[in-house]
Amino acid sequence: MPTPTAIPVDKLARLVGTSACPLVIDVRPDDAFRDDPRLIPGSLRRSFDQAAVWGAAITGRSAVVACGHGRDISHGVAAYLRQEGVEAETLEGGVAAWVETGLPMVPEAKLPPRDARGRTVWVTRARPKVDRIACPWLIRRFVDPEAVFLFVPPPEVTSVADRFGGAPFDIDDPGVFWSHRGELCTFDVMVEELSLATPPLLHLATLVRGADTAQPDLAPEAAGLLAASLGLSRIYADDLEQLDAGMLLYDAFYRWCRDATEETHNWPTNKPKERA
Repeated sequence: MPTPTAIPVDKLARLVGTSACPLVIDVRPDDAFRDDPRLIPGSLRRSFDQAAVWGAAITGRSAVVACGHGRDISHGVAAYLRQEGVEAETLEGGVAAWVETGLPMVPEAKLPPRDARGRTVWVTRARPKVDRIACPWLIRRFVDPEAVFLFVPPPEVTSVADRFGGAPFDIDDPGVFWSHRGELCTFDVMVEELSLATPPLLHLATLVRGADTAQPDLAPEAAGLLAASLGLSRIYADDLEQLDAGMLLYDAFYRWCRDATEETHNWPTNKPKERA
């Protein structure tokens, strides 16, 4: 039965991938997670019996708590979080309801090991342009909102990844999993491998590929994305500051791909009507 502190699957699905999305927290016990080791896009996995500990770290934020079927575990955790000042709801029907609708689920097995704070770590070349901003945006919005990105000199990417338990990406090395494959750029590969191949993200992937691989003919918007990306790289000397700015850029392109491709801009006219 719906409750005032629950959110339906369709409403959460509209928020996932946007800057307005609350934290989605998966609190399934280990045995339930082993039965289906996939995550709702953008969700964090936390121990339900440690809610009083980790909940304090998200005070003042909003969250949606999901257990297997939206019953006692998620309601109990949400109640704990509300005690900590978190605006917490539960997901109606839990993860099972999300899966039943056919919405994407991210396979945990494809993600790199997590650090001591439960964050995935990703390593790439410094001075990003297109792919190395697009991929972090995808990860932060659809995989791990707390993901860590280490921008380092190109020769050091794989060794830094090995030493710090991260995943190297977008580097010219045949042994690197997250990189270009044939005509596909790294963003394409991540969308496919992470089971995120929805129509909006596939559309956005075409724009990214066109901008990143000098193929502006793939989509009319690719040239604009490249221009904006190069402009950001000239504005910001700090890679993390550029990533922060790039998040808004890709938020806008994603929402256009999802909601506004049919919209046109018409210049208004104030020309008075002719008198009879």
